[in-house]
Amino acid sequence: MRALLIVSALAALVAACAAQQAEQYRGWKLVVALPQDAVQVDAVSAVGAWRDVDMFNHHVLPGGQVTLMMPPGRLAAAQRVFDDKGVAFRVTNDDVQESVNAEAAAQQSSLLARAASAVPTYDRYMRYAEIQQFLQQTADAYPHLATLEQAGKSFEGRDMTALRISKNGGTSARAIFVDAGIHAREWIAPPVAIYLIQQLTQQAEANDALLDGLDWYIMPLVNPDGYEYTHTRDRFWRKNRSTQSSRWCPGTDVNRNFGYHYKQAGTSDYPCDETYAGPKAFSEPEARNLRDYILKCQERANGNVKMYLTLHSYGPMILYPWGYDFNLPDAPDKDELISIANEANKAIIRAGSEPFVVQNSAGLYPAAGASDDWSKGVANIAKAYTIELQGGGSNGFDLPANRILGVVQQLFEGMRVFAARAKQL
Repeated sequence: MRALLIVSALAALVAACAAQQAEQYRGWKLVVALPQDAVQVDAVSAVGAWRDVDMFNHHVLPGGQVTLMMPPGRLAAAQRVFDDKGVAFRVTNDDVQESVNAEAAAQQSSLLARAASAVPTYDRYMRYAEIQQFLQQTADAYPHLATLEQAGKSFEGRDMTALRISKNGGTSARAIFVDAGIHAREWIAPPVAIYLIQQLTQQAEANDALLDGLDWYIMPLVNPDGYEYTHTRDRFWRKNRSTQSSRWCPGTDVNRNFGYHYKQAGTSDYPCDETYAGPKAFSEPEARNLRDYILKCQERANGNVKMYLTLHSYGPMILYPWGYDFNLPDAPDKDELISIANEANKAIIRAGSEPFVVQNSAGLYPAAGASDDWSKGVANIAKAYTIELQGGGSNGFDLPANRILGVVQQLFEGMRVFAARAKQL
């Protein structure tokens, strides 16, 4: 009877969430534009700057491919701009809501089949409460390895929780910090962190090389408010849910809110924009909490947190600092950053993945105030990377759930490389 009640409650919850999202993207279009020169780039960027258009690529280059999502009434206007400048384009999805509904139906089916167990099976995307339960259960089941640590509360009061995983009580010679879920719609990032936790605890004996002389700090969900919002209201929400700047346009891009070259490039001052950097550096509790927790870990490790990995989507790319502006001087350890990334890339490819592009962060697009630059430039973590995970689905962010397991297993092989190199630093 209890199981039936749980399933019934879950069914009601999922149905309510689906109803809330029902017409959010009805008739919206996905358009892929292919600008070939500077004039065409300007045209595509102009359309991408329209307030009701979501441009998934924030840096447009000649010969590149740009995905834009727009309401149905905007397509004709965009076509006129593109036709005027000779921009080739195609509509790849005529009704984004159909893709959202299909993803929600798959999530519902899997959720009901498993009665919301907090044991990850990688056949669907876990919700915030399940992730929290998984972290607590892991700490309880492996007290000799895993310690639950609280980094603070999100804007809406959710816990930002991490696990310290260590054979030595947090006193190993080196440490590595991994986080995920800064951007709400990038659902594939938390499962990679969760799988890593499983491998370091449930499979600790097989992965002893990853634990020997190395402590791990892993926060699977930096932006819990935004993440839950993507499950209940708006699948493609990116920011947090702060209303301190605007109640009409809530949210700040947490990955533009760090106080290192804050607002120098690649950010917005307009609260409705996806890259809105907030009213000041570290205005957002999620950014402050992550900052303070990283610094706490660095202090505990006597300055020996040697690597920072932040998981995003979509790529696939491995990005290294600096990313805060165009045409920056190379980081002094650029060659070593590239060498480590290339080695990890080879391991991921051997595990069955498509190749990742290894490049400077600003080469993709400038992003001042990002956590990777801050971690290297302020927290003095020797090597920092943003890993843009594999994309898929109708627009890149909605990677089908049947691909989760492959992605997490492939990335874990790259984690072996990052861990080995962290111990050498």
